[in-house]
Amino acid sequence: MSFRSPYPDVEIPEQSVYEFLFGDLTEDDLARPALIDGPSGAVTDYRTLVGQINGVAGALASRGVKVGDVVAVHSPNVPAFASVFHGILRAGATATTINALYNAEDIAKQLTDSSATMIFTVSPLLPQAKAAAEQVGLSADRIVVLDGAEGHESLRDLLTEGAQAPDVSFDPSTHLAVLPYSSGTTGRPKGVMLTHRNLVANVSQIEPRMGANQDDVLLAVLPFFHIYGMTVLLNLGLKVRASLVTMPRFDLEQFLSLTTEKKITYLFIAPPVAVALAKHPMVDQYDISSVRMVFSGAAALDENLGNAVAKRLKTKVRQGYGMSELSPVSHAIPFDGDDMPLSSCGTAVANSENKLVDPATGEEVAYPEPGSDKVSEPGELWIKGPNVMAGYLNNDAATAETLDADGYLHTGDIAVVDGRGCVSIVDRLKELIKYKGYQVPPAELESLLLTHPQIADAAVIGVLDDEGEEVPKAFVVLQQGAELTEDDVMTFVSEKVSPHKKVRRVQFIDTVPKSASGKILRKDLRAAEPAAG
Repeated sequence: MSFRSPYPDVEIPEQSVYEFLFGDLTEDDLARPALIDGPSGAVTDYRTLVGQINGVAGALASRGVKVGDVVAVHSPNVPAFASVFHGILRAGATATTINALYNAEDIAKQLTDSSATMIFTVSPLLPQAKAAAEQVGLSADRIVVLDGAEGHESLRDLLTEGAQAPDVSFDPSTHLAVLPYSSGTTGRPKGVMLTHRNLVANVSQIEPRMGANQDDVLLAVLPFFHIYGMTVLLNLGLKVRASLVTMPRFDLEQFLSLTTEKKITYLFIAPPVAVALAKHPMVDQYDISSVRMVFSGAAALDENLGNAVAKRLKTKVRQGYGMSELSPVSHAIPFDGDDMPLSSCGTAVANSENKLVDPATGEEVAYPEPGSDKVSEPGELWIKGPNVMAGYLNNDAATAETLDADGYLHTGDIAVVDGRGCVSIVDRLKELIKYKGYQVPPAELESLLLTHPQIADAAVIGVLDDEGEEVPKAFVVLQQGAELTEDDVMTFVSEKVSPHKKVRRVQFIDTVPKSASGKILRKDLRAAEPAAG
């Protein structure tokens, strides 16, 4: 049987993201710091931020960007990201956010698939952004470099025009706000169609559970281009009128220094950061006692690791679960959930419904006795709610595989639930690898490996390294008489993919196990893997 969130439904305003986040700012709010540039300390208050958002919207409209057009954002975490991202949405356009680690080929694929008409980037990333833009036919005047570069307009150029934000009208429940790219449960990256209502709904669903407020100072190290950073950090942070201190990339020393200097109170992290906080000796050199909460997402947090962070920092540690297709949060241990095990991802967020389905039989798994500590049998986690995506862009087949006729999203993860509604992920159906929270589709790496003339066949799975981090491992069958080393294989891949997609382990085998239909039997490869240690 299905089970609903244990929390009462929350109101989801029928508003655009801009109206929802900024429509009720008070005079006191306008003077508050919204964004603080970590490296320089420069402060952008809410009044300035809203002015820049409207200025960007006006500049886009004057350049012919219309309601429904797609504009790309290719930038690390800097305060200007918020101005541009929300300026795009304010103009009625759709923002497609591009991983700052992407190479030119990956950027070009996303620009092409999303039909982006402009791209915002920063000068350190301009070479790959420009190469990608040239590949897809975007001229230099459609590339805006936030911090300025010769031959391109800058954010300052756009803002000094003083163009008024356009009057736009659209239905928040159907109009696309963002197009992040996700591999879903398998395959190559696909554009995830998230409406204004999806984003408004998810902030509304998680705000009561996170416990963040206007007195909090958040360290914005999770990338805003990733749906976790976009919704949970950027949008939620701005909605509660907190202050966000931006970091363009993770550096432990700067992370600890900023936490100390800015008296950071709330840390949103991914598990690799938890490893550093639990184990690195540098942590003891800083006073980070201001931190009252650490929330981990993007990949599963080991319970022992989470407890080690809580003990060392003398703070609360929580984790949640989600997918880009869920805007992204579907489950979370709430800030006051001291009685929930850190091995779980908590309970379903408000306004949502779950069911567990036996993947072998298609039958629903029975829900345990309500209120009990009993745990259900495992099943694939299906989720229904206002945060569920509209579908995959121009890919009806993939949409139909993931979204059923009743509105349930099939996550590809195997879970169990106890009588309190506390969900734990125990296995996966999906083939996706999560490396440091970034998605790596095995099929993409396998296709690349097969282009090597000395490789006859290949399969890729995720395996755990000594730190408990999932990394891509390639099983390679060589052509007869071929001679390749493990390093040869890893170098071949690394020269052709973005950094997070690199193969980090290689094993040569005689044959790749496959089903009668030719599907790679990844479970057989996983079963033969030794435990990490």
